Amino acid sequence: MGKDRKMAEEMTAREGAGEKVSRNFIEMAIDRDLADGVYDHVTTRFPPEPNGYLHIGHAKSILLNYGLSQEYGGEFHLRFDDTNPTKEKDEFVEAIKADIHWLGVDWKDHLYFASDYFDQMYDYARKLIADGKAYASDLNADQIRQTRGSLTEPGEDDPNRKRPAAESLQIFEDMRAGKYEDGAMVIRARIDMTSPNINMRDPILYRVAHMEHHRQGDTWCIYPMYDFAHPIEDAIEGISHSICTLEFEDHRPLYDWVVDNCGFEMPPRQIEFAKMYLRNVVTGKRYIKRLVEDGIVDGWDDPRLVSIAALRRRGFTPESIRMFVELTGVSKANSAIEYPELEYCIREDLKGKAKRMMAALDPVRLVIDNYPKGQSETLIVPNNKENPELGEREVTFSGELYIDRDDFMEVPAKKYRRMYPGNEVRLMNAYYVTCTSCEKDEDGRVTVIHCNYDPATRGGDSVDGRKVRGTIHWVDAATAKKVSVRLYENIIDEDKGVYNEDGSLNLNPNSLTVREAYVEAALAEAEAEEKFQFVRQGFFVADLRDSRPGAPVFNRIVGLKSSYRLPGQK
Repeated sequence: MGKDRKMAEEMTAREGAGEKVSRNFIEMAIDRDLADGVYDHVTTRFPPEPNGYLHIGHAKSILLNYGLSQEYGGEFHLRFDDTNPTKEKDEFVEAIKADIHWLGVDWKDHLYFASDYFDQMYDYARKLIADGKAYASDLNADQIRQTRGSLTEPGEDDPNRKRPAAESLQIFEDMRAGKYEDGAMVIRARIDMTSPNINMRDPILYRVAHMEHHRQGDTWCIYPMYDFAHPIEDAIEGISHSICTLEFEDHRPLYDWVVDNCGFEMPPRQIEFAKMYLRNVVTGKRYIKRLVEDGIVDGWDDPRLVSIAALRRRGFTPESIRMFVELTGVSKANSAIEYPELEYCIREDLKGKAKRMMAALDPVRLVIDNYPKGQSETLIVPNNKENPELGEREVTFSGELYIDRDDFMEVPAKKYRRMYPGNEVRLMNAYYVTCTSCEKDEDGRVTVIHCNYDPATRGGDSVDGRKVRGTIHWVDAATAKKVSVRLYENIIDEDKGVYNEDGSLNLNPNSLTVREAYVEAALAEAEAEEKFQFVRQGFFVADLRDSRPGAPVFNRIVGLKSSYRLPGQK
């Protein structure tokens, strides 16, 4: 008995014994197939077309297919569906491999390309023609479209439908030999022009396309259509369950027709699930391509996008993406998910992992007038109070510091608890200080804040039991490092929606703010992709592309708080 079938029977036994086992509809279908002996293994695949970068929606399909293969002790294949050379590039192949590997998915020795099967696909098409199940047609694309019919009207038979098999076979060979121009001839399946499913109305199997292929070069001038190639690829590789999204549900009868009529003994089973739609984001490849070409973003991995590469560069972790996919679940019903749910996942993942450091993103100088001139000291502070395993670090302190500008108000608003003249606050992990005055430039902008400190409050606590209501972070001016910090917002203007009436994007003009900030000296040594919490500012990451040794560039991953709550969460 195969291991997968045994697992399914054990699951059935557990359920029969009254043990509650939560299963989604795909798992239940696989369990039945294994228990009934339809398959003795589980092999899944993720089949991207290498014509762009993967986005957050693809992550769900990747992790679902890989997760099923691991759950059932089977195999997972990564296969590039490179049957359309128009926009396919090796650049995209490598980017996709990097994204999938980063997500923690291991395809081991199972890396495939649809183009590896072109000879076999050609032979299967010849078999269908010889069996009277396909024919050569000289109708052009417009004529085929016009005679296909509609949802309420049947299609019209192609005048070439009665062409003898021998003649169609010769034409097919001539197509391969380059004797026809692009669009001059196609191979169509002979199925049913009256079928209520338009996909079954003699679909095109092969077309002429004199194009350079990214792997095959000019070996071929005919290429199979996706609906013909995809089921053959699955069947050749021994895929048991072809898990795909709902838009392929109407294509399933054609999928089954191809594998049945090509004579595969154990054809794969296609099962569809709902896509993961994220509100107010851009995922369309043509839109992203335009943003890149117009210089609005600096590449497919710009942190304002939701490609997997962009999310990685923004500072999201594989664990947070996996958590997000798990929270969205597996369903047959399409639904849209709010972006804050994704932000919730990265906060949950980083809050116990990231060191909590201090940074002044809009710095103003703070002078402690009664601190000994020319002196400094070293304070020992925890890296993360919630996770003692992250240890402690040394922070220098002196009579001149930087604080964030919004931590001071000359005339405080109601309930304002931070620094203002006459108010005593705590400098985090350091001392109590009382603001005495401020200096301004000719435009009335505060340039320097003055205060006095209480030496008896070292470490941030008073010896006489008095309390302060405000705590602010700071950076020692003597050792602070100046770095570039990028504050990202949604590239879409959420108040207006994603698209204008003309189909263009509603772009947010304030999606990127760049600031020169002062940070703790230790942050200057941050390595690319190293993540931190900047106290009271949010989570940040050293940019993967632009950071240099000793000169990191920080991207804000997400702010610290959100009003968003998960469904059922109070």
